[in-house]
Amino acid sequence: MENQARHLVFKNINCDIHYWYRKGMTNKWVLFFHGAGVDHEMFNEQFKAFDDTYNLIAWDCRGHGLSRFEQGQKFQFKDMISDCKKLYEIYNIDKAVLIGQSMGGNLAQEIAYYYPELVEKLVLIDCTENTGKLTFIEKCSLKSSKFIFNCYPWKLLIKQSANACANKESVQKYIKNCFERIDKETFIDIMTDLTKCLHYDPEFKFKNPVLLLCGSDEKTGNIKKIAEPWAKSDSNCTLHFIDHAAHNSNQDNPEMVNKLIIDFINVSFITK
Repeated sequence: MENQARHLVFKNINCDIHYWYRKGMTNKWVLFFHGAGVDHEMFNEQFKAFDDTYNLIAWDCRGHGLSRFEQGQKFQFKDMISDCKKLYEIYNIDKAVLIGQSMGGNLAQEIAYYYPELVEKLVLIDCTENTGKLTFIEKCSLKSSKFIFNCYPWKLLIKQSANACANKESVQKYIKNCFERIDKETFIDIMTDLTKCLHYDPEFKFKNPVLLLCGSDEKTGNIKKIAEPWAKSDSNCTLHFIDHAAHNSNQDNPEMVNKLIIDFINVSFITK
């Protein structure tokens, strides 16, 4: 991605946010939000799928990749919403297509929930539904997650997370490398604060078209279980399962994901 895009930095809420910007020929914007623990490079193959019509931005979100915290700083999910709005201000973006994987998908949902006027379309890859209802067991699991993470040896947690997130060995290796650059305490802060984006709202429906993508071998959380009910509950959602792919389905099967995304976005810009 670095060969095609400019590496830039902006500061917001005491953090230098590193991002990669590829200028397009029109006023069409696509913003990429990566998953917890990894960085912007998870979207390398998606960047290649777009022609120069589009302005593309992918970041290392706060606490990830090059966007490192200063000593004593803690990850707060809500700060990423502020970071995203800062990007809109810097480039005077009216509306954008938001593409988010896992945690990035949760962030994209929050932008669509609170600021639907900023969203053209959403592509949500292997993420849970922010406004969905959790079962009693799922609530208990979330409450105990910090304790469980703390009990795990860090190297074992990295290995098991990478194996659960991807089918391809190359993607597992990428995930391990990313996690190893984040200390265990920061990782646990990220994973526990991430749950604050979950707020049950049975009345909520997206005001924008949404493409839901889920790996056929998705094993994390309740993501695969709730995918079809989620899509059926909201007429703006279209669901596709990604063959031969796990949690990082855009990396396990980029060809299928890219075709679905480009087809979806092109229809968006033609019919708006």
